[in-house]
Amino acid sequence: MKNCPCGMEKPYEECCGPFIKGEVLPQTPEALMRSRYSAFTKVEVGYILNTVHPDKREQHHEKTIQNWAKNSEWIDLKILNTEKGGPEDTEGQVEFVVQYYQKGKRKTHHELAQFKKFEDKWYFYDGEAPQQEQIVRTSPKVGRNDSCPCNSGKKYKKCCGR
Repeated sequence: MKNCPCGMEKPYEECCGPFIKGEVLPQTPEALMRSRYSAFTKVEVGYILNTVHPDKREQHHEKTIQNWAKNSEWIDLKILNTEKGGPEDTEGQVEFVVQYYQKGKRKTHHELAQFKKFEDKWYFYDGEAPQQEQIVRTSPKVGRNDSCPCNSGKKYKKCCGR
């Protein structure tokens, strides 16, 4: 039997299927995130809309979700990090990356997703792209024709800069 699209090593019927069918509720934001990804792969638009927080639901449109889900070839979900989202929490965060093809081009969607509990049920609340860390050089840049910093006496391009 094939593993669940969410990446867990369990069959869909034992993993995300019961959530999407409404048989049980996801108990963590990560479980909800995984089931929402599986719902995208299966074009289960009703589940995707029903797991959006009621305060945010009007911002999500059935046709848009259906087009994205149907017109994408879903490849992979990777959960990078989770924060909060335990039994006593009312908020949680999941950082994830999704790989998919759309119109023959490979795409990546990297998001920090916010989840909130409402009436003891987890919902997707909002998402944003994570902040990119700026890399600051601590030493001067070495030019191709500068002497190599390893003190070999050669130009950088002929030594360590290859």
